[in-house]
Amino acid sequence: MPPLSSSSLASVAAALRAAGCVFAEDEARLLLAAARTPDELAAMVDRRVTGLPLELVIGRAEFRGLRIGVEPGVFVPRRRTEFLVEQALAQAPDASVVVDLCCGSGAVGAALAAALGGVELHAADIEPTAVRCARRNVAPYGGHVHTGDLFEALPGDLRGRVGILAANVPYVPTGEVGLLPAEARDHEPLVALDGGADGLDVLRRVAAGAPDWLAPGGCLLVETSERQAQAAVDAFTRSGLTARLAVSEEPYANVVIGLN
Repeated sequence: MPPLSSSSLASVAAALRAAGCVFAEDEARLLLAAARTPDELAAMVDRRVTGLPLELVIGRAEFRGLRIGVEPGVFVPRRRTEFLVEQALAQAPDASVVVDLCCGSGAVGAALAAALGGVELHAADIEPTAVRCARRNVAPYGGHVHTGDLFEALPGDLRGRVGILAANVPYVPTGEVGLLPAEARDHEPLVALDGGADGLDVLRRVAAGAPDWLAPGGCLLVETSERQAQAAVDAFTRSGLTARLAVSEEPYANVVIGLN
C-alpha cells in the first residue's frame, strides 16, 4: 500500500485513542506499516478497537530485535521476558543445547539461538496452535518443536545434555486470572496463564524434572512474580538445584535461576 498521509495517521490514532489505547500514535504507525490496502487497514483498526492485542492484529511481536510471528490462540511474548534470555546468556554463554519449554510462539528459543549461534534447539508446548507458530519462528535456526506436556514432549536423547532450559511457565494464580487485562484474559490461551492455586503448579513440576535433563553445570531459568519468588527459589532448591533470584526493576522482571 502506498504511504498514507499524516491525516490517515491522525485519524487512525484518534480511533485507537478513543478505544482506550494508551500508545495510540505508536500503534497507528505499526498498523499503517502492516496494512497492504486501505480496506485491510480499516479491518485491522476495527480488530484493535474491539480489544484484540496489537501483536495479534499485525501478526508479529518484537522480541530482542527479532520479529516473532504470532497468531490468535498463541501467548504473545512479553518484553520483560527478554530479561530471562539475557540471564541465560550470561549464565551459559557456551551452551550448545537449548530447550524452550512452554514455548508459546518460540520467542525465547529463537532469541537464544540467534544470540548463541549454531546451537541444537528444541522447543515444546502442549498447545497445537503454539507448536505450529513456534515451528515457523525457530525454523531459521534449525529448531525442532514438539507437542506435549512439559518433559514428556522431549526426545529422550536430550536427557543430561541440556545447557539452557528456559521455561516461561504460566504463573498467574487461578483466582486472579479474571483480574488480568482483557487483552490477555480474552485472547490468550488459559493454559499459558493459569498456574494453579498459588500460581506455581507448573513451575514446581519443571523444577522437579529439570535435573534429569540438564547437563552438568546446565541451568534452568523460569520467570515468576515478586511475591512468588521465594517460594519458587525454594522449589528449585528442593529439586537439588543451586538457586538464585535475578531481578530487573525495568522492565520489572523476576527470574529464578537454578544450576545443576
